[in-house]
Amino acid sequence: MKYLSLLYTFFIISSSLLEADINNTFMMNVEEQFNAESNKKGAAFAFSKIDTSTPETKALMDSIWEGNFFGLTPYHDSYFLPFSMANSKYPRISENQNPNAPLTPLEEKYKNYGKLETEFQISFKKQISYNFFGWNEFIFAAYTQTVFWQLYQKSAPFRETNYKPEIYLSIPSSTYFDENFGLKAVRYGFLHDSNGQDGYRSRSWNRLYIKWLWQWKNLFLASKVWYRLPEKQKSYAYYHGNGFEADGLPTDPHQEGDDNPHIEHYFGYGDLNFHYLYGKSQFSSIVRYNFGVGGTQRGAVEFNWSYPFLYSKNMFWYTKIFSGYGESLIDYDRSVTKASFGFSFSRALF
Repeated sequence: MKYLSLLYTFFIISSSLLEADINNTFMMNVEEQFNAESNKKGAAFAFSKIDTSTPETKALMDSIWEGNFFGLTPYHDSYFLPFSMANSKYPRISENQNPNAPLTPLEEKYKNYGKLETEFQISFKKQISYNFFGWNEFIFAAYTQTVFWQLYQKSAPFRETNYKPEIYLSIPSSTYFDENFGLKAVRYGFLHDSNGQDGYRSRSWNRLYIKWLWQWKNLFLASKVWYRLPEKQKSYAYYHGNGFEADGLPTDPHQEGDDNPHIEHYFGYGDLNFHYLYGKSQFSSIVRYNFGVGGTQRGAVEFNWSYPFLYSKNMFWYTKIFSGYGESLIDYDRSVTKASFGFSFSRALF
């Protein structure tokens, strides 16, 4: 019995040490997976399978390996938010049915999307030139796409997709304004915003903007004002009628002209975008307000928080809270309160 007791004790101690070793090895593997060096090792192994004996192939592989493929860099936050909950259901808008016209029984039954959906965004920019005019200025082309996906509904349709191509000129500030006021640069840009739809679902507008970029230690601020490029108005019946024009003919849902009248009354004429770095966390907020333009005071506020996911340097926990108008372009004139949670793959400062 004495030997059995000693053997049992040895077994328990060995099992504990083995379990501890397994746990330590597991945590080491987890840490390695979310380390930049692990990505480099994986890329090196993958590229080692490629034959680079020709100069053309080698040049392409070198470009990919150096991370400069197409010369693209992050712009706004890129994220994937699998859980995004709004305070109310989203209305379905038909391409050919005027929203002010009476709904059929079938349309009435399926007039809403769900409150819970998935949201994701990709955003990047490419430098076109530097110091072309001799001002140490940069010219960039940028693109941002935001997708609202009704993943938890039957057939999982995309409720809305917003496309934002952009081009801007960024001019650095003088040493005086930098050192005394924290002004880093001024941007002058053109931004197109649309949802790629047709008929009554179509939304599109163009803006010229000026954006001032500021920094005070860990606090970054982008203050922006814009001017909407005007478009001709469509018929009164298109916006307010029951589906028929004054002459009794059906309203044409594909009329040319302004898809979203008075959108500036809801989006306002500018915004403030704050970013604050605190340890490994980044806190961000966007504020818009129209100051009563159009007879009603409207605006929006958004708060974001991100924190590194485990040991990763390019993947973050991401939380977003939004309240106000302009959450998605299709519903620019509808107030929405929404909370979202998921991951981001880049961080922005301006």
